[in-house]
Amino acid sequence: MALTATHLLDDFSLEMTGKDVSKLREAAYAIPAGTRINVTFLGNEDLSMRVDAAKTVTELGFVPVPHISARRLKSETELKEFLDALQQAGATKHIFVIGGDPSTPEGPYADSLSVIRTGILQNYGVEEVGIGGYPEGHPDISDDELWAHLVAKISALSDQGLDQIVVSQFAFDADRVGAWVKEVRDHGADSVIRIGTPGPAGIKRLLGYARRFGVGTSAGIAKKYGFSLANLVGTAGPDRFVNSLALHTADSETPASLKLHFYTFGGLLATAVWAEKFSAGQ
Repeated sequence: MALTATHLLDDFSLEMTGKDVSKLREAAYAIPAGTRINVTFLGNEDLSMRVDAAKTVTELGFVPVPHISARRLKSETELKEFLDALQQAGATKHIFVIGGDPSTPEGPYADSLSVIRTGILQNYGVEEVGIGGYPEGHPDISDDELWAHLVAKISALSDQGLDQIVVSQFAFDADRVGAWVKEVRDHGADSVIRIGTPGPAGIKRLLGYARRFGVGTSAGIAKKYGFSLANLVGTAGPDRFVNSLALHTADSETPASLKLHFYTFGGLLATAVWAEKFSAGQ
């Protein structure tokens, strides 16, 4: 079966921060039961905030995917305490391990591969590990290093008997993302790929996040995503991106192999409502 835009939205996932619990409760009615919801591991959050968010995800009938930020961990003890707390909350089956923002590690883990190679994860009920991907590159890491680490993480997880998925940084260029998906497959990843997609948000906010994460230029984003730089007070949704991505991957991916992961920027309800309307319109 050829992949379509509607298929991309089947079983989409969402992202929230530890501070978004009230927003999740507000949006819960519009989010399909069983939806995966990633819970971030940011510097302005603490362990209890992250665990409480994961608990809320479970209580509302969704699937928690807690993040582990390698360079934010101060010790192996902190990693174990976090995993233990998550396990007690029933939130360790699916996790996502990322390097994280700090340029200098705050503890013993320089990158996500270092955490994976500890062999600790499965001791706390972890069955599937999400790993990051960067369709438009990383501002501080070379492409060769990104690919080498992706292959190493896939190998390490396979050796430990852990399932894996690839979750990408958000992108605006569907042409580039389509090519990147093929490159991921060429590097030996046969797992589900979740394409990071900005939820509907103010144009200024989208451009701000894009600059922060080194994703394209303002002019390039406007051209590919379909909004005008002359009207920065407006809101942009991912309609054009999703339709274009479906066209670029229709012949190479199946409905089960490629999904969308929405970076909601706090707009959980707006993203869920957009997804429902977009699917209905298709």
